Amino acid sequence: MRPQSDSLSQADALRDVGGTILLVGAGKMGSALLEGWLALGLAPDRLAVIEPHPSSDVSALAERGLHLNPPPRPDHEIMALVIAVKPQIAPQVMPTLVPFVGAATAVVSIMAGRTLHFLDAAMPNTPASIGRGITVAVPNARMSAAQRTLVNALLSAVGRVEWIEDEALMDPVTALSGSGPAYVFLLAETMARAGCAAGLPSALAEVLARTTVAGSGELLHCSPLDSATLRQNVTSPGGTTAAALDVLMAGNGMQELMTEAIAAAARRSRELAG
Repeated sequence: MRPQSDSLSQADALRDVGGTILLVGAGKMGSALLEGWLALGLAPDRLAVIEPHPSSDVSALAERGLHLNPPPRPDHEIMALVIAVKPQIAPQVMPTLVPFVGAATAVVSIMAGRTLHFLDAAMPNTPASIGRGITVAVPNARMSAAQRTLVNALLSAVGRVEWIEDEALMDPVTALSGSGPAYVFLLAETMARAGCAAGLPSALAEVLARTTVAGSGELLHCSPLDSATLRQNVTSPGGTTAAALDVLMAGNGMQELMTEAIAAAARRSRELAG
């Protein structure tokens, strides 16, 4: 859980910035960012969204002042342009965004596999841009300290932000963190199926798997201990947990499978980048 002071500082950073925040793409991740900005106190009339198929929630925000699918206007300064479309349609979308970018605009991409080079090629006059994984960001050389503060506040609306300087790390970052929630959901799914195979009713197995994964994740989030220590703390020598871990930690077990899975995801991220 983030300290309250961190949330307050991010909210202050957003409120102190003039101009408009433009979100391009209001799917799952884009909508999560939008909800986070509103939760931090950013007024709807400070926000604009380009989304050809807006949800009812986004459409409702338009009645509260949000600018939905606005045309570019010379008197409408865009302080940050956040691109949250699917990477496959980016080549078609990017040229339409060029008129929205001004001298002070920070361009933020949360598209998997799209590099800073791609952003610069698509928007050659962009003064500052940033490529971002789920919690890791890498700036280009033209991003100012003020723009970095703004981008950090925007991305912090959905969690912790880490910064790196080497963009090549974004492929394994995407593989581990960006794709990671699916691995955790699969863990819960396979635990529930294994519980059924052991004789549990399916509904009970689903509840037990879901609450176990959620509770363990919350402990991992809140505890200062590393994951290996937490695992050791709940494993009694010769007990039931140790018996299960002997299987999961065997030579062809979870570590080998996860290593192969993350390598495959990182490889696909590089392929998407071209």
